[in-house]
Amino acid sequence: MTTTDDRRSPAIVEAARRTLERPLASYQLVLGSTALLLGIGLIMVLSASSIFALVNYGNSFAIVLRQLIFAVLGVIGAVVAARMPLPLLRRLIVPFLAVSVLLIMATFIPGVGVTVNGNRNWLPLFGGFQLQPSEFAKLALVLWIADIYARRQKYLGIPRYVITPMVPVAGSVALLVVGQHDLGTALVLFALIVGMLWVAGLPRKQMGGLVALLFVGLVVAVAQSPHRVERLLNFTNPQADPDSAGFQAIHGMMALATGGFWGVGLGGSRQKWGSLPEAHTDFILAVIGEELGLIGTLVVLVLFIVLGFAGLRIATRTRDPFVRYTAAGITIWLMIQAVINIGMVLGLLPVIGIPLPLISYGGSSLLVTLVALGVLLNCATTEPGARRALAAGRANRKKGR
Repeated sequence: MTTTDDRRSPAIVEAARRTLERPLASYQLVLGSTALLLGIGLIMVLSASSIFALVNYGNSFAIVLRQLIFAVLGVIGAVVAARMPLPLLRRLIVPFLAVSVLLIMATFIPGVGVTVNGNRNWLPLFGGFQLQPSEFAKLALVLWIADIYARRQKYLGIPRYVITPMVPVAGSVALLVVGQHDLGTALVLFALIVGMLWVAGLPRKQMGGLVALLFVGLVVAVAQSPHRVERLLNFTNPQADPDSAGFQAIHGMMALATGGFWGVGLGGSRQKWGSLPEAHTDFILAVIGEELGLIGTLVVLVLFIVLGFAGLRIATRTRDPFVRYTAAGITIWLMIQAVINIGMVLGLLPVIGIPLPLISYGGSSLLVTLVALGVLLNCATTEPGARRALAAGRANRKKGR
């Protein structure tokens, strides 16, 4: 006997298939998941930072208002990036990369660079704001690598055209970030390099050698900081040092355990009252788990999966090589960063300090991420029929006015 559920499942699958066949499906998936993640992020930054902001700034809204400013700037940047002609974007890539590298180098100048939590990766701005140049380098490298590979599309079957000059240049930028003692950002850059080599089709032998070389470089970088070595050795058993190296991981787990399935309610976190370090930045997912429970955490995870799926879909459906590598690079960067942060909070990876894209507090990270997603929206319009459907939609909205 056929049940109602048996009849409903094929209908749902067919409806999903038809939805994905629409010309603007990828565009709408990127736009929708980005908007929802940004909204959740702003709400949770307010909740997670309210006590910290009240104690340190005398205003519970001080931190979220800063995040909101960068969110507005990021949305404006995303709109510009989404509508910018791709040839113009490609002409701006080299200057963008050069400026990003110069700003990273400026952080090493005594009296200019600012050290925060042991990382010398900030530049002071007006009004107490600070800029993190390494965040801009992520997008700059993605675009530069995509442009290089698009120009060499016919020669990517030869390993040396895949490796040079990409690996020396991108690796040098990553090493500059290592010099800032920012291991989290450096790890994302190294992962981006490996991911782009894989997308470009580098043979396994050369890929294995480069991955081994990058791994050795990361080990050397970690070894330079006793604090990081302690955290790496401690992450499998945080209880061995609960008052020092394992403190943050333990309280993150306590937050997740307290939340259960439904959570204690928005604003009801206990850990954000000072027990959990970096509650509104690197460990904001723990506060989400505590206040919104497993269901809220799963919503965030599903939205990242949707965003990653849309990015890969754009990369595989476009006919433009530059768009293919750009979409793949942005997706690899954001998904790797999200996986590292989530794994860190869940205790599956060492605590190395890296924000959750669109969710964690951090103006530079939010601004660059939104601009990158604007570029991804631009890439989505190169899918078959997308520009025509987008133009028709805008025309219909104007008529509706």
